[in-house]
Amino acid sequence: MTTVGKESQGGAGGPAGADPRRWLALTVLAAMQFMLVMDITVVNVALPDIQSDLGFSHGGLAWVVNAYVLVAGGFLLLGGRLADMFGRRRMFMVGVLVFGVSSAVCGAATESWMLVASRFVQGLGEALAGPAALGLIPVLFSDRKERMRALGIWGGLSAVAGSVGSVVGGAVTDLVSWRWIFFINVPIAVAALIMVGRVMSEKAVARDGRRLDAVGAVTATTGLAAVVYGLLQAADHPWGSGRVLLPLLGGIALLVFMVVWEARTEDPMIPLRFFSNRTRVTTNVVTVAIFAAFFTYMFLFTLYVQQVHDYSPMKTGLAYIPLTVTALVGAGVSTVLMPRVGVKAVMATAFLGGAVALFVAAAGFAPDASFVSGFMPGLLLFGFCNGLAYPALINGALHEVTGQDSGLASGVQTAMQQVGAALGLATLVPFAFRYAGDHIEDGTLPQVAQTDGYALAFRIGAGVLAAGALFILALLEKVDAEMRDPIAEAAEAAEAATGQAAAEPTATGAAR
Repeated sequence: MTTVGKESQGGAGGPAGADPRRWLALTVLAAMQFMLVMDITVVNVALPDIQSDLGFSHGGLAWVVNAYVLVAGGFLLLGGRLADMFGRRRMFMVGVLVFGVSSAVCGAATESWMLVASRFVQGLGEALAGPAALGLIPVLFSDRKERMRALGIWGGLSAVAGSVGSVVGGAVTDLVSWRWIFFINVPIAVAALIMVGRVMSEKAVARDGRRLDAVGAVTATTGLAAVVYGLLQAADHPWGSGRVLLPLLGGIALLVFMVVWEARTEDPMIPLRFFSNRTRVTTNVVTVAIFAAFFTYMFLFTLYVQQVHDYSPMKTGLAYIPLTVTALVGAGVSTVLMPRVGVKAVMATAFLGGAVALFVAAAGFAPDASFVSGFMPGLLLFGFCNGLAYPALINGALHEVTGQDSGLASGVQTAMQQVGAALGLATLVPFAFRYAGDHIEDGTLPQVAQTDGYALAFRIGAGVLAAGALFILALLEKVDAEMRDPIAEAAEAAEAATGQAAAEPTATGAAR
């Protein structure tokens, strides 16, 4: 089958042999990726409206976020493997179709379970479409300079999508309805499905003999979902009750089985040798911690300003702008500091600073607090420290990883981010809700009890980040401070592997 890049003799100003449709194809892929990334955060400011309309409990509301991030993270590596086996364009289209249909069902949901189930399916669509779309870039752009430019556009749009999600979600919820944060995905998905067949053709799939580790992906995701469910049940039930212990113990059993399976199967989803490096392991563990704290902060801040201070969804989205701006500044500062003081110092500083920021945020929470003196200091400092941490976490996750394994390392890091988000909402949020519920029963005003409960969760999160900083200082080795790009490295490795595979038949024929 003819591949992209071989069909015609370059577009205007492009290298010889390049497909003239490549930039239009990138536009389609990037638009879809923008939507996939934004869908993680766009729902955040709409949570109170969703809770009111569909009758979610406090613990159940967290599943609107958790259902998506658990499946998207749990099946991410499997999605990449499926794209390699059955074709990237094909799996991209399957993922987009799944995502678009499930988005329509999310928007039309009339019951809480209907929305949560559809969010699970949405996460699956993201896990299928995201890796496939990324894998298409080196296929579309055979010229190295053009490919690096395309990857830069891709990464920049992904960063912007994560940042603007809260603002977009607030505007859509306020001006139309929370349902349209899901409905708006449908025409984009339809346009992507129509366009992708016109602007790119499928690359012939080279079978490498590896098997599909569906068992590893399913047991990991199901086990995590069961653990998260059990932890969230602790918000309303005693820890010793069956509703908490049964899913918790069942989930742990599944995760243990997954580890045993990965150790014995011929083609594991994540080879256990990957965890032999203590710097990579430490980085992925503390990644779980910082994303747990970050998503807990976003979740509870949204509930706090809307339920205690009567913010509208749009006003809530705008309130996140200081956090977004300082996160971008922090990321820039991190890339400057790492070559000067080292990755370890930057990462530890970011975690200690994040702990301080959560204490500041907790201190600023009060029923009569103002935005400037009460909320903004925590938003500014926490956003900056999270931005400071992210580039350092990437370098730590790629420590002593070759270009060939950079895709695996990046996938594990992304999965840990999503797992961290889910575990944060499953552990820290129940502390807040249980505290608030107990004190309301004792006669405390609801607004005061909610404020104190949310501040308690922030202080616990601060302790988690402080512990993460100690782990970093104790266990992290010296990490290369040059900023690494796992996407570009994986693309280079894939190109080298493709060139080697193409050369082997020629060499064999010449030998004959």
